[in-house]
Amino acid sequence: MIANPLAGKPAPASKLVDVPRLVTAYYTGVPDPSVAAQRVAFGTSGHRGSAFDLTFNERHVLAISQAICDYRKRQRIDGPLFLGIDTHALSIPASASALEVLAANGVEVMLAAHDEYTPTPAISHAILTHNRGRTAGLADGIVITPSHNPPDNGGFKYNPPNGGPADTDVTGWIEARANELLESALAGVKRIPYERALRAATTHRHDYLAAYVGDLGQVIDMEAIRGAGIRMGVDPLGGAGVHYWGPIAERFGLDLTIVNAVVDPTFRFMTLDRDGRIRMDPSSTCAMQSLIGLKDRFDVAFACDTDHDRHGIVTRSAGLMPPNQYLSVAISYLLGQRPGWSKDAAIGKTVVSSQMIDRVAAKLGRKLYEVPVGFKWFVDGLLDGSLAFAGEESAGATFARRDGGTWTTDKDGIVPALLSAEITARMGRDPGEMYRELAGELGEPVYDRFEAPATTEQKKMLARLSPQQIRSAELAGERIEQILTQAPGNGAPIGGLKVIARSGWFAARPSGTEDIYKIYAESFRGEDHLHRIREEAQAIVGAALSASTRAPRTAPGTSPMAGP
Repeated sequence: MIANPLAGKPAPASKLVDVPRLVTAYYTGVPDPSVAAQRVAFGTSGHRGSAFDLTFNERHVLAISQAICDYRKRQRIDGPLFLGIDTHALSIPASASALEVLAANGVEVMLAAHDEYTPTPAISHAILTHNRGRTAGLADGIVITPSHNPPDNGGFKYNPPNGGPADTDVTGWIEARANELLESALAGVKRIPYERALRAATTHRHDYLAAYVGDLGQVIDMEAIRGAGIRMGVDPLGGAGVHYWGPIAERFGLDLTIVNAVVDPTFRFMTLDRDGRIRMDPSSTCAMQSLIGLKDRFDVAFACDTDHDRHGIVTRSAGLMPPNQYLSVAISYLLGQRPGWSKDAAIGKTVVSSQMIDRVAAKLGRKLYEVPVGFKWFVDGLLDGSLAFAGEESAGATFARRDGGTWTTDKDGIVPALLSAEITARMGRDPGEMYRELAGELGEPVYDRFEAPATTEQKKMLARLSPQQIRSAELAGERIEQILTQAPGNGAPIGGLKVIARSGWFAARPSGTEDIYKIYAESFRGEDHLHRIREEAQAIVGAALSASTRAPRTAPGTSPMAGP
């Protein structure tokens, strides 16, 4: 995709969302359930959309909230529900709508003390803390956030008692029930006025900030950071953790400067992303221009997205580190510096993350657990301790406590950010320098993600391709060694395919919302080889889609090598 001319530049007034109009649209819009785009649809991170497009408004939130109440009753979940919000303009209205329904259904709701914004990891931490050692009265949670999406978006996520993102069987049930309620003009929704909901005996306050911050020393070596005098800069990007960083610095005596403490629902302080839109993505070079420009002021600097479940790391030696590079460094460091971790605990990665992670795990003799895209696939392993670390190429990660216990089962942007300071303190060099050492030893990959057009039918065909439908024997001059349509770690369908050769690979997955498919590609032989992989990936996928319209459907799975 060619970058927009405004990419990386400060947002002009013409790009700012009209917040009063957006909030008005939230309350006045009436979605049409017969239009697919206006129905409730849970993707990998909940239901998201814009009130301007009738894809996220009060009716959606009321329907989803009632559906969650119905699901809780069906599953006999009767403990408290931890409710958190980020700083998007639609989050506060959506939380009010949700509370009206939750209170009417008699749900014990835990709102943030002082109406504080609440990061996603603080919700997961609260659920797990409450449920530890319990078999009854289990808690769950809702996070109202569209993550790093543009300012006109709203989002709604449900975390069941395991503390992580809900699996597809859960979201599928909630989605179907919510759409039934939309179709019935919300006839089955219980609701009381907001002021009554706030005063309800079932509505309580919970100090998420104190509980989460107070426990951070159990997962990060704060003494090492403080002792080494590491100078840190953090840009919360106007997100839910904006008021967490000060207490973190104060409690642990850290030299931490908050370079931007502004909360503004237009996010006018951002530089525009590659497509010319405002997007609070801490892994985007275009969106992170402000923090990158400050890199020489600090030993390490970092940012988190709007709900603080993603991280971006800026070092003096490398600038903004690509997520795959930082994940590789984090894994390499942690496995050598956490003696309390089980030697049998595996490293979790998604199928589209860098094979540098595979090489690091192999070097350290650790099992690799490779799953489809979506953090939900890591939840059980993080909960039972069979996973010590879980990460994905889009800058989402979490890892175990220093003693090996479970920290969170959802993505946590704060902990990986602070880990960059611990690494610098303990190793005497920043994560960028450490990655150079890893690349010198294990090889230096180049990685890319891009998009190609696809019709709705082609996307369906791509999602159900079998390895036998790939007729190519080579990829960029090397023999194809493996073709996957199921993830090696858990056997779950990856919703596309991954083609692997000795020095490179690509994966192709259909988009859930646009007429495109996404291609992820990596080479350990340089940019020219990556360019060949990119070109051949589109040709291989195109040929397979053409053939699939003529050939009978075969079962998905894995093939050790493509036929001629």
